[in-house]
Amino acid sequence: MKQVKYRNSASKLLLLGTVFLFSLMNPVFAQEEAATTEAATAESATGGDVAKGEALFKSLCAACHKRYKKMTGPALFGVADKYEREWIYSWVKNSAAMIASGDARAVAIYEEYKRTPMNAFPQLTNTDIDNILAYVMVPKAEPKTAAVPDGGGGQTGSGDGASTTLILGALVLVFLMLVVVLFLVNKTLRSFAEANGVEFAEEEVRTPIWKAFVQNQFLVLVSAIFVLLASGYFVYGYLMQVGVDQGYMPIQPIHYSHKIHAGDNKIECKYCHSSARVSKHSGIPSLNVCMNCHKSIAEVAESTATDEYSKEFYDGEIKKLYKAVGWDEAEQAYTGKTEPVKWVRIHNLPDFAYFNHSQHVSVAGVECQTCHGPVEEMEIMYQHAPLTMGWCINCHRETNVKVEGNEYYEKIHAELSKKYGVDKLTAAQMGGLECGKCHY
Repeated sequence: MKQVKYRNSASKLLLLGTVFLFSLMNPVFAQEEAATTEAATAESATGGDVAKGEALFKSLCAACHKRYKKMTGPALFGVADKYEREWIYSWVKNSAAMIASGDARAVAIYEEYKRTPMNAFPQLTNTDIDNILAYVMVPKAEPKTAAVPDGGGGQTGSGDGASTTLILGALVLVFLMLVVVLFLVNKTLRSFAEANGVEFAEEEVRTPIWKAFVQNQFLVLVSAIFVLLASGYFVYGYLMQVGVDQGYMPIQPIHYSHKIHAGDNKIECKYCHSSARVSKHSGIPSLNVCMNCHKSIAEVAESTATDEYSKEFYDGEIKKLYKAVGWDEAEQAYTGKTEPVKWVRIHNLPDFAYFNHSQHVSVAGVECQTCHGPVEEMEIMYQHAPLTMGWCINCHRETNVKVEGNEYYEKIHAELSKKYGVDKLTAAQMGGLECGKCHY
């Protein structure tokens, strides 16, 4: 056989790998260069600073305007090409004066957007407005897709899976061969023994273990008692879990992330569940409460997306909200066509148990997280506590009553403190363990 020498193969492979790597990186650099060119073009066209304009837009304009979509006001992308610069300066600084003067374009905009007045910004200089225009004139970036060579990713994944399958198949084959070899060796040894006249010892006939167990009455009695006690224990444990739904996490018709609202955006629980302050129930918030914010928030920020939930998923859930309330995003108006949202209840106490949210939230000052857990960390809401009678009683035994600034408790607190010889009273010492408090 002729021997072939591979000289400098490593260097050639390294060179080819480098060329391949640069071919992958070239589209990325091209995209970055294109984005930079777009930003520079927009800046040179409007004569403003994009970064400063972005800060001004988000602080002053974002409540009513978006760059590429209508909101309370018109979309602002392309506005610098549509109107003269001096006209824009006058409109931003005092739109009401232009409408009153009868400016045709100003009146047309005012009528088109249902006579919604625009805030005046006389504090803005022409340079500030130029910076805002530079920001809103930046073209919308197209979604970037990573360049992947044909078959590259698929070959890697399938190769790993194939190699693992081959290894497992080889191990199974070796194991089967060992079993066959052991069987043949045993058969051969027995044949040799029979040929040489070797006699095998006969196995002693023993009483089956189950028969010996049945004949021993003491073991039968002890086993029966053990089985009865164990069965009673497990039956009792099972029955005690009936109606206990700790960890219950249903899928709702519209995905609502408490992590985003209560955690990232610091929205207070009682802003949505306002009836918890004054009512027995915390209540399901009306969708109008959601629309207080989502009239202006039609999509989430890119940074909101996670590995499990994408930006497109969250934006789709906002669209479900719009459909339920009958909100026309394009016209920024209600259509009057609504659809009910069938929310799935999570926390549900038995009918014979009385619980008053206002008594705990407003009077006792109990935090929502005490019963509902770290809501601000929950992407999907679930039942954190068992909400059993024993759990409530333990809370009453361990929680001190807050009497500061509450005249209702001052007299009874002073009398009971002398009776029990303590400085602070728990809810249990104030009568929190009486049956009639929760069962009526």
